[in-house]
Amino acid sequence: MIHVTVWNEFVHEKEEKIAKVYPNGIHEAIADLLKKDEQFEVRTATLDMPECGLTDEVLAWTDVMIWWGHAAHAKVPDEIVNKVVNRVYEGMGFIALHSAHRAKPFVKLMGTTTRLKWRVNNEKERVWLVEPGHPIAKNLPEYIEIPEEETYGEHYDIPAPDELVFISWFAGGNVFRSGCCYYRGAGKVFYFRPGHEEFPIYYMDEIGQVIRNAVEWAQPVKREKVYYGFYEPLEKL
Repeated sequence: MIHVTVWNEFVHEKEEKIAKVYPNGIHEAIADLLKKDEQFEVRTATLDMPECGLTDEVLAWTDVMIWWGHAAHAKVPDEIVNKVVNRVYEGMGFIALHSAHRAKPFVKLMGTTTRLKWRVNNEKERVWLVEPGHPIAKNLPEYIEIPEEETYGEHYDIPAPDELVFISWFAGGNVFRSGCCYYRGAGKVFYFRPGHEEFPIYYMDEIGQVIRNAVEWAQPVKREKVYYGFYEPLEKL
């Protein structure tokens, strides 16, 4: 079993307009996508829980964390952020979705501003698969077409991805690196762009396939713990 924690600030869904799209919250919609695969054991956590739902016990249990945030990035305590980032360096996978490009853990893992261009103009998005041999590309078509989405555009201030899996095109003319993989310490990080709260993105089968593939890819690798610090020579000197 792969243990997955889906974290969501759970702010927008308390507004009537967004609640009509995600009545149980974005986190529950994402959890439902994962529950279609029996290899995942899923729990959810939100900002309004004690310790943001990310206690030491939860973090120790989690193999892969999925993070959705937008309006309340600043409300996540730095102490929690540091614990999440440290778990990534220890081997936990981290998947940042949509506006989580500005989430504190993702920004810290990137080491850049992570800023970009944006507009909400209900434009069509085509998410093009540019690395078809990548594990995250499993069982996916050449592109995913999303009828209406928020637009993001370059330049996206992130480090050059270790692996670029998707690029998005928007009807207004912008393009965007929308599926970016990174290695941080013993952990893996994946940023996936689609998922504006006003649109039913997390009910789409193809989006669910991407997220399930990403969790499989990001799960911890079984390996001996890396030792840091003073190290005796292996050979006789």
